[in-house]
Amino acid sequence: MTDETIEEVKASLRSKAHVQRAAIGHDVRVDAGKAVAAHFFEGIVLDPGAVVAAYWPIRDELDCQPIILRLMDSGQPVCLPVVLGDELPLELRLWQDGSPLYEAGFGTLAPEESAPKVEPDVILMPLLGFDKHGTRLGYGGGYYDRTLAAMNKRPKLIGLAFAAQEYPEIPRQEHDVPLDAVVTENGVRLFGAQDNR
Repeated sequence: MTDETIEEVKASLRSKAHVQRAAIGHDVRVDAGKAVAAHFFEGIVLDPGAVVAAYWPIRDELDCQPIILRLMDSGQPVCLPVVLGDELPLELRLWQDGSPLYEAGFGTLAPEESAPKVEPDVILMPLLGFDKHGTRLGYGGGYYDRTLAAMNKRPKLIGLAFAAQEYPEIPRQEHDVPLDAVVTENGVRLFGAQDNR
């Protein structure tokens, strides 16, 4: 499959995925957010001091605030992404306890500009879809692709999603870095790092 064909397939999947995710009811969302947080802390092992990049949820993304708050309460360093420009990697700013958050592009919130910039050890990733190989269907802007390419180390990538966001197959391009795990309301799924197909 050529890159152009893959992009067409992904664009079609994105349209479908947006509709499917938006159709998930409020009560299901709330329950799923709590279940995902519980599964995350039961099934994901974090080294003490490991910096975790999270995201401030927008629109109908799975709410990861319960995870963020519990991480911060336990003293785990948490950073949030800031969109600096269309063709630039995300800037990841450390969120220090008690510091206010400000608008950071696309309706998200993040720490102020003077907050320390960090390279995380773990990235919690929003997504539109995922498949059994750990391929992530993002929004198509390439922000996480550029961010990962600019980093000095390969962090652990953990997708947070509703179980309904799983697809049989998502085409993967050379620049698509697979997830190490995905956490849904049904539990934690681990993917092999060698699954390059």
